[in-house]
Amino acid sequence: QVQVAESGGGLVQPGGSLTLSCAASGVAFDQYMMSWYRQAPGKQREWVATMTTDPGRKYADSVKGRFTISRDNAKNTAYLQMNNLQPEDTAAYYCNLVHVLYPQYDYWGQGTQVNVSS
Repeated sequence: QVQVAESGGGLVQPGGSLTLSCAASGVAFDQYMMSWYRQAPGKQREWVATMTTDPGRKYADSVKGRFTISRDNAKNTAYLQMNNLQPEDTAAYYCNLVHVLYPQYDYWGQGTQVNVSS
């Protein structure tokens, strides 16, 4: 059974930092592309960052230079280091795994809430 679980969310002041984790089980983690998405209240879910198996990294313009995506295949875990957080970063953050060869194997976590407020 595949399980994906995010953690590390919380309340932080503007300019602060948080690191989110995404732990996966039941999958060959190193065969999956990892992505982070977020969804703010009343808005559609938006893509934040992706890390391939190469590994290559891509970021949304809104987070480029502030967020860093990484992965530890030995721990079956991906991370999102978020620096200089701003109120507009407030959202539920979701981890997504997609198999690099078989994209029908597509898994999501339940999300972790990040609130940026003074």
